[in-house]
Amino acid sequence: MAFEVGQIVEGKVTGIMNYGAFVDIGDNTSGMVHISEVAPVFVKEIKDHLTVGQTVKVKIMKIDENGKISLSIKQAEPRQPQGGNRRGNTGGRQQGGRNQGARNQGGRSGSDGFDWGRRPASSDNFEDMVSKFMASSDEKISGLKKDTRRSRKGGNNGGPNQW
Repeated sequence: MAFEVGQIVEGKVTGIMNYGAFVDIGDNTSGMVHISEVAPVFVKEIKDHLTVGQTVKVKIMKIDENGKISLSIKQAEPRQPQGGNRRGNTGGRQQGGRNQGARNQGGRSGSDGFDWGRRPASSDNFEDMVSKFMASSDEKISGLKKDTRRSRKGGNNGGPNQW
């Protein structure tokens, strides 16, 4: 059987390591589920979520040039609709508290330009998100460097120092 990226198959857990689990997906083929792809929640110990011999559904995420297969258990499961934000609120803002900043406004961008309320689309891959972050970061750093150079040249409009 030829495996393709995006395909969802059943497999059997054959080994568990601190960083992930190995899954036999048939035809003498196995892949690895990284610890971050085991469950839709933070996984500290894989053994709390998987056991050797367990049958799981996995999504094929990547097949590299060496034939290594990256798998995901959490992406093989249909997404459940989210009711509110991560703190359990169903509105966008918190009621009556001081923390009514941009992070709790139902997806609005904060002062840093990052959209804290938006979940990445399934088409967003990690590399795209990192490159967007790096571009934004580079712009901010170059702006800070310009401000620093201006202040070193004399912050009082070129007049004599008044120390």
